[in-house]
Amino acid sequence: MLTDFYKYQAQTTPHPLAMEISHAFGSYIYNTDGKKYLDFVAGVSACTLGHQNKRVNDAIKNQLDKYSHVMVYGEYAQSPATDLCKLLAENLPYPLTKTYLVNSGTEAIEGALKLARRVTGRSQLISCHNAYHGNTMGSMSVMGFEERKQVFRPLIPDVDFITFNNETDLEKITTKTAGILLETIQGGAGFIQPQNDFLKKVRERCSKVGAVMILDEIQPGFGRTGKLFGFQNYDIIPDVVVMGKGMGSGMPVGAFTASEEMMDLLSDNPKLGHITTFGGHPVIAAACLATLQELTETNLMQEAIEKEHLFRSLLVHPLITEIRGKGLMLAAMTKDAETTNQVVLRCQDKGLILFWLLFEGCAVRITPPLTISKEEIQEGCQIIIEVLDEILSEN
Repeated sequence: MLTDFYKYQAQTTPHPLAMEISHAFGSYIYNTDGKKYLDFVAGVSACTLGHQNKRVNDAIKNQLDKYSHVMVYGEYAQSPATDLCKLLAENLPYPLTKTYLVNSGTEAIEGALKLARRVTGRSQLISCHNAYHGNTMGSMSVMGFEERKQVFRPLIPDVDFITFNNETDLEKITTKTAGILLETIQGGAGFIQPQNDFLKKVRERCSKVGAVMILDEIQPGFGRTGKLFGFQNYDIIPDVVVMGKGMGSGMPVGAFTASEEMMDLLSDNPKLGHITTFGGHPVIAAACLATLQELTETNLMQEAIEKEHLFRSLLVHPLITEIRGKGLMLAAMTKDAETTNQVVLRCQDKGLILFWLLFEGCAVRITPPLTISKEEIQEGCQIIIEVLDEILSEN
């Protein structure tokens, strides 16, 4: 399989981890040799309820027995998508009541950027340095990391950047600004949380100048920070919230939600302001609905904070400089990128899956399924400490 993997499937890096997967269940992934790996990454924050969650699987199978794709998005009323959007509205603050379902987080970002321009009639978009919002051309245009996008220029024009948590930079948001796009918690930059009411101050500035405030919840969203969405920890309401990753428990999906007044603008003048064939796919929507029901009917979100405390108590070591993030969106910071590389690779050898962040080389990603048990957390952290002890003894 590895030979064909390298020969026929396009790669994203010269050196992928290239584990040959047999199956996965709960908090574990198994390779084709039968070795099991405790999963502290959850498909990069996507597998919210772990692998092969029964409620999600049953929802998928039940929907497959009824119908799959029947019509492009927005033409037919289909209960999985309609019920999902309704339940989202019931769990989001007013006026975030209307949702557009798409196929991925980056597509949702594209829709949100278009919506900001449509609402305001302005063109300027503002994002943050070291921001990551996806990899299509519009999303890449608001990526705040020049090294990753320079060879693909020219990108979309009239984009400016500020520094996350820098209040002085908020003066760049003016009456020329269509929208500002922020990650509620900066992901690729190192799981950086807003400080000193930064998001509130962005909200106030946007309201003052009439700019649209868009929050990217693709990583923090769907329970990972102890609330359904990360912004609910910071006492603000954005104009548009973007979601993806964990909302489908491993199925490909994205969405953006705004007020009814704003979202209706995409349906007229011009018509078909944003379209997609497979957005709201009934099988995917069924998985998302089951995920949202599970999160809102159990204590998994609240338990994410308890599990964060457990991680912080166990991951104490001279080579760990700090633990960043909130809930089960955590990053263990080491002294340098080489130490992080060794931790990720050696832990995999010992049966624990960890991963990197996009722009912060010192960060070890820890984003397990919300369903992970405390015993599994202890098991994984013991492996991390064991590996760190080995590295420390060698230096």
